[in-house]
Amino acid sequence: MNATKQKIRPMEWIMNAVFFICGFIAIVFVLFISIYLIISGLPAIREIGLVDFLFGTEWASTAAEPKFGILPFILTSIYGTCGAILLGVPVGFMTAVFLAKVAPPKLAAVVRPAVDLLAGIPSVVYGLIGMMVLVPAVRKAFDLPDGASLFCAIIVLAIMILPSIISVSETALKAVPPEYEEASLALGATHIETVFRVSVPAASSGIAAAVVLGIGRAIGEAMAIIMVAGNVANMPSLFSSVRFLTTAVASEMAYASGLQRQALYSIALVLFIFIMIINIALNTLLKRKKG
Repeated sequence: MNATKQKIRPMEWIMNAVFFICGFIAIVFVLFISIYLIISGLPAIREIGLVDFLFGTEWASTAAEPKFGILPFILTSIYGTCGAILLGVPVGFMTAVFLAKVAPPKLAAVVRPAVDLLAGIPSVVYGLIGMMVLVPAVRKAFDLPDGASLFCAIIVLAIMILPSIISVSETALKAVPPEYEEASLALGATHIETVFRVSVPAASSGIAAAVVLGIGRAIGEAMAIIMVAGNVANMPSLFSSVRFLTTAVASEMAYASGLQRQALYSIALVLFIFIMIINIALNTLLKRKKG
């Protein structure tokens, strides 16, 4: 018995060391990215001016007198992400409830691989299908000169965040102890009442984590959005061509230089801070609920 324990302890020490190193490396990468973005992004903000940069409404980085106002990009990213969450979260949540608690096993076995397949489709494929199918359909349906718009971007983003929301929410719902549901059913509640009044509240932290992943995917997407949103630096309007924070960086970085390039790093810094604020706010909210 003692020999077995002596064999296990070195293995435990080795695994603890491996986990510590992996965690340390992850922290180092986050710190490195943060420091790099701060060093690269602050010079442009100092030269342009924080107020003019964040609240300026005109972006003309290649003009004779360049202007670097990113308010249209910020508002477009906020509107697009909120629209995608409003459309994607209810659909994803209800699908997760269906797969975890309602669907027959045979049907769930068919639907679940389809959801996993959605997660494996590259962003450029979503963008290509949106550009070839969705954009012409929107142009024809609403009689627009160009269908590439914020509306198309919201639809594409809503579809792209579904796999994350469904998979994580379903896992959280399945992790609810069966005793909770059995007690509810024993008290006379129906199956649906049990699901929404017992299982869902018990899995709320996991469902919230799914929403966080969905928000991160929506904010960080670039390739698909370039193909369906029009990529024009307009103030956001549902049926006009727009540019997101991510697409502003992706579309100009290849040929940018000087102040323009520094301004693109500043946009990346703003996006990074934006994502960090959302994560901190949601994590704080979850901790308060647990408390």
